[in-house]
Amino acid sequence: MQPVISFRDFSFRYKSQSSATLKNINLDIVRGEKIWIAGPSGSGKSTLAHCINGLIPFSYGGEITGELYVNGKDSSSQDIFERSKSVGTILQNPDAQFVGQTVGEDVAFQMENEATPQAEMKTAVFSALDLVGMLDYEGQGPHDLSGGQKQSVSLAGVLSTKADILLFDEPLANLDPASGVKAMRLIEEIHQAGGKTVIIIEHRVEDVLQEPIDRIVVMNEGEIAAIGTPDDLLAGGTLASFGLRQPIYLDAMAYAGLSLQGLSNLRTPEGILGTLDKGKLEVWMDSVESPQEQRDGDVLLELRDVTYAYDAGRDVVRQVSLSIGAGETIALLGGNGAGKSTLSGIITGLFKPRIGEVRLWGESINNWSIRRRGTEIGYVMQNPNHMITQHMIWDEVGLGLTARGFSPTEREERSDEVLKICGLYPYRNWPVSALSFGQKKRLSIASILALSPKLMILDEPTAGQDYRHYTEFMDFIAELSNQGMAFLFITHDMHLALEYADRAVVMAEGGVIAADTVANVLSNSEVTSKARLRETSLARFARAWGLSSPSRFVQAFIDYEQKGKTSHE
Repeated sequence: MQPVISFRDFSFRYKSQSSATLKNINLDIVRGEKIWIAGPSGSGKSTLAHCINGLIPFSYGGEITGELYVNGKDSSSQDIFERSKSVGTILQNPDAQFVGQTVGEDVAFQMENEATPQAEMKTAVFSALDLVGMLDYEGQGPHDLSGGQKQSVSLAGVLSTKADILLFDEPLANLDPASGVKAMRLIEEIHQAGGKTVIIIEHRVEDVLQEPIDRIVVMNEGEIAAIGTPDDLLAGGTLASFGLRQPIYLDAMAYAGLSLQGLSNLRTPEGILGTLDKGKLEVWMDSVESPQEQRDGDVLLELRDVTYAYDAGRDVVRQVSLSIGAGETIALLGGNGAGKSTLSGIITGLFKPRIGEVRLWGESINNWSIRRRGTEIGYVMQNPNHMITQHMIWDEVGLGLTARGFSPTEREERSDEVLKICGLYPYRNWPVSALSFGQKKRLSIASILALSPKLMILDEPTAGQDYRHYTEFMDFIAELSNQGMAFLFITHDMHLALEYADRAVVMAEGGVIAADTVANVLSNSEVTSKARLRETSLARFARAWGLSSPSRFVQAFIDYEQKGKTSHE
């Protein structure tokens, strides 16, 4: 069978770089395959995708050697318009793709460019929207939708073009766990029903593997480092060897001394085929002791029965009470629209509560200005593009320091320190525009970190980060926490909550529905379902294999990993 995509000794060097970003790529993708392209940041994943969809060389210039064939045609003979008929691309930021005033107009955009007859176009638009469950929103503005709905509209847009290759670039980046599960299931249904060739680039390993994948292509330093089925690469520990996070239930099995030999279908905790030594798992679970010491720091921030409404009569935050101690890390969890970001706006002073009180070090700050609160409370938005104002990286980090009157020497010392902490020091003299989304995220965090707040609110701090950068950054956050800085993580990343949070506070429909240890929260299927979260794969594994206490199994994993980190310090 002729491959639908074929790279032959293919290399690419960006115009502004001295060395190649892609090197000696040889890859055949067969029609109807579902491929996951994995790899750390900077490995060449996105560049490979841009070569497939035509953004290279038509938007990003450079030097190409070797050959690339798409649908049997030499890519050098195709223009970007012709390529778009074969390859439909869904970006990690759906807002960047919207061009229509309504959902229907946006889905119809390419067909309008191709002068498709109106009756045929309407049928195709309605069919695509119905397939992704968005037909009822056909007349609504796309920018008014939730993150999951926007992603569905983007998917409908490429479906309506009849492209036979679908390329997904970080499709789960802005989705809560429940929406992420739904998105991956929808992609699989479209793959099966339409015989599409599907290529996925995504950091959220367990979410990608929840649905079938034919092959995983691992990129590293611009080259293809490994290709194989999920079982081949998971059993051999290939993902971990290239700095990627493998499913955490496989880590737990390794900690308990269980071999993966003789097991198959490893991509989901419930689907593993073979015989597991349940007794060995129980013994390990009961043997792990907690290395954590109880925090007894003073209460830094306290919310008392806080209620807020954007419009009269509709409270989006309802009677929320919580406290954060000095040096404590709390994961604020919940689905899109649960009220998490609004609550952070109340804490920072952006919104004034209709009822209730916000206290800092025991003092009411309801009447404090945003500027005054900013001396004690730092806030980093989910989208770094909403925060960054300077053209150069070093200027962005130093902006707040300049506004607060720091001397040039102090400004330079602090800026250099946080750039090193956030892995951006080598790029300090680069323009911001040269950074990836994940790097911009780290830059926005560095800018606030330089101001040394007592409490940092981080909205999706690990979005777009590969596992290595995620771990380096979060380990540093843990060090700051040990020194007394408190952190509130607003996150959809259950791994972050498991590994780095002291407690989890869960919101749904504007109220707090649970506040407990992370292990207890993420092992409670009733709470996770109501909050549009996803029960951790550790609890699902424990339940599927009949272990005595799923929550105890989750806590054992947390304690074991914490003990390992402590022993390496």
